[in-house]
Amino acid sequence: MANYKKRGNGWQARISWYSGDGQRHNKSKAGFPTKLLAKQWATEQEAKLNQGVNIGKEITLVDYYDQWVKTYKEPKVAPITMHLYRLTGNRLKTYFPGVKIKDITRGQYQEFINWYGKDHAPQSVKKLNMAVRGCVRSAILDDYLIKDFTQGVTLTANDSKKVKVDYLNLAEIKQLIEATQAGITKHRYTSRYMILTAIYTGMRLSEIQALTWKDIDFIHHTISINKSWNAADRSFKPTKNKSSVRTIKINHKLIALLKQLAVGRQSNLVFMNQYGTVPTSNAVNKTLRSLLEALNIHRSGFHFHSLRHSHVALLLAKGVDIYAISKRLGHSNTATTSQIYAYLIDEYKDQTDNQIVTILDNI
Repeated sequence: MANYKKRGNGWQARISWYSGDGQRHNKSKAGFPTKLLAKQWATEQEAKLNQGVNIGKEITLVDYYDQWVKTYKEPKVAPITMHLYRLTGNRLKTYFPGVKIKDITRGQYQEFINWYGKDHAPQSVKKLNMAVRGCVRSAILDDYLIKDFTQGVTLTANDSKKVKVDYLNLAEIKQLIEATQAGITKHRYTSRYMILTAIYTGMRLSEIQALTWKDIDFIHHTISINKSWNAADRSFKPTKNKSSVRTIKINHKLIALLKQLAVGRQSNLVFMNQYGTVPTSNAVNKTLRSLLEALNIHRSGFHFHSLRHSHVALLLAKGVDIYAISKRLGHSNTATTSQIYAYLIDEYKDQTDNQIVTILDNI
């Protein structure tokens, strides 16, 4: 039910309704220049009521986002992912302070993306948009919205901000392998074994840290990756996602190294060190930087995860199919692999094109 009043130079519209528990509710808005506009607003509100939307519920985008993250994300995501959610929240606080979620239009959200994208790489913009989209979809389910204002928005970004991960070429990988092996004098120093495992498998650091001896099949030369390592409390946790659970084939050299490490070991954890702990990210990166410095190999920002990129570069250089690489890395599909390693794939495109031409010429 709606009624209208002339207030000063404008019009006010008020609607009233009863909720399911029999309580009466009212909502009003003033400042319409004409009665017709006041009626249009009231009609829109009544239409929302008929669609089951609780128009009495109002909340700012920032407040709803914070609630959504705390309720649906914080209990299940890793600390590094939570950090990304908080960064997105800070951006929303800067751009939409005090703005109600129902008042944000698609155009305004596009302007927000344009603003953020000016100083951020495409991947950063994509992650921010994914977080906000998840929040908005949840708000629709909670009856704060009836339309998704993030839908159909164009993601704009600063291509110059793209981070290109350094990787080692084949000659440098061989050098690093030789230097790492040469420095293995005592089994209790396990950082070097972890570096070699990363080179030969492309596994993530947390997956390597979580390896137990039963995960290694010395007969069939495989490693089963079924968990990862929570460095914060030194415990096991699930893999990054379901596709990360996989079994990969490993080479004879790595099998020999792991057999060497297994001699006389009492811990179930493969890479338990002399201190009774698994080397941390800082520890393995310190060892890696020391090795590269000794080899006079200089790579800006090179770290343990870069070994995963080097593994991919090695496989691509040898003509390994992208599908096989994707499965080995634990990606859900080849699109993910192609997106993350696009810069590597582009570098080997000429080589592949030449192979194709040669094949066709020999028909």
